[in-house]
Amino acid sequence: MILPDRSNYERAVTIRSALPGDRHALELLAELDSQRLPDGPLLLAEVAGSAWAAVSLDGSAAIADPFKPSGDLVELLRARARQLHGGREPRRLWRLRTVTA
Repeated sequence: MILPDRSNYERAVTIRSALPGDRHALELLAELDSQRLPDGPLLLAEVAGSAWAAVSLDGSAAIADPFKPSGDLVELLRARARQLHGGREPRRLWRLRTVTA
């Protein structure tokens, strides 16, 4: 019996929405990247089950492991965020302020 080459499987990338259970991994990524954890929903890139990068769903903020080749993953996550917004740049949500006299 011939076994498949596992090296390709070990480098497989998974892109998915970050879940509440990912918070510790996301906080670690932010700390490694000397950034704060972005607010709101995030897309997460995992390599072999390990979090390497995350991007806010609007594409405005990114965190990544600087000790791994994660730059291309950030671009991939931003492209996925654009796909989720119909191919357009995601619109920034502006908070309305009420002016009192």
